[in-house]
Amino acid sequence: MTLSLDGYFSTYFGFRVIFVHLVPCTSLVVLNVLLFRAMRTAQMNRRKLFKENRKTECKKLRDTNCTTLMLIVVVTVFLVVEIPLAVVTILHIISSTIVEFLDYRIANILILITNFFIMASYPINFAIYCGMSRQFRETFKELFIRSVVSNRNGASSRYSLVNGPRTSTNETVL
Repeated sequence: MTLSLDGYFSTYFGFRVIFVHLVPCTSLVVLNVLLFRAMRTAQMNRRKLFKENRKTECKKLRDTNCTTLMLIVVVTVFLVVEIPLAVVTILHIISSTIVEFLDYRIANILILITNFFIMASYPINFAIYCGMSRQFRETFKELFIRSVVSNRNGASSRYSLVNGPRTSTNETVL
């Protein structure tokens, strides 16, 4: 059994659309909706806790909501840049197998633009993490900024990446 070149590429792009674009993006949309609903429920619970003057539990719930919101934003950015590429790929499959309607000069420009936005989303995600997560900022500073300064001075880093913080005698705390 031999597979023609057109059959091979149709199979390849079909597999790619289903397992690289549609299934992951659909799953992420569903999970994003569920996260958003859970966050709204948690906000209502937080209001109740605030009225009952249970500030410690209210603060914990707020921190959880901030993390959930950050995850929703990051996933949304991913979907915004990934879905157009899936649409162009689907249009390519339809145009090459059923009826030819796609202007490939325009399709190539669209692919270049979507790839640019995919690459631009990486620093945007980093900015989202930095802007929305105090813990991320502190960990980033600890790992990259302070370790560079302490390594210049000849001292070992304050943290062992494997085992956590070290004591004043440079032993790793277990």
